[in-house]
Amino acid sequence: MSSVKKSEEEWRTILSSEQFRILRQKGTEPAGTGEYDKHSAEGVYSCAGCGTPLYKSTTKFNGNIGLLQSGCGWPAFFDAIPGAVSRHDDSSLGMIRTEITCTACGGHLGHVFKGEGFDTPTDERHCVNSISLKFYDEK
Repeated sequence: MSSVKKSEEEWRTILSSEQFRILRQKGTEPAGTGEYDKHSAEGVYSCAGCGTPLYKSTTKFNGNIGLLQSGCGWPAFFDAIPGAVSRHDDSSLGMIRTEITCTACGGHLGHVFKGEGFDTPTDERHCVNSISLKFYDEK
């Protein structure tokens, strides 16, 4: 996977202010506001910063367990395209969480949570900011 290196000023010129806040400054969009939260078309979700394919629609799920919802409010995936997403310890909220970033450009995507009991092959939930993604239909 190729690496995308840009200065913060270069990122500011190609990203919207909200994309920059989330992808480059590790922000979070408000729950339930992203365009891909309930999105269900078939295709590929790529990094909004560099265009690297990150997730396939076949790994996206709505986070339901019977009548329970994950409460995520962001797109949830149970796995990424191999090598596309990197994991890092994040202790910014006083607890250890696993941050996920685009391997190619380092853009912040969200966090991954394990062992929540979802009926998925990995029992993981990649909770991703919609604004960190760009969707491409399968054709």
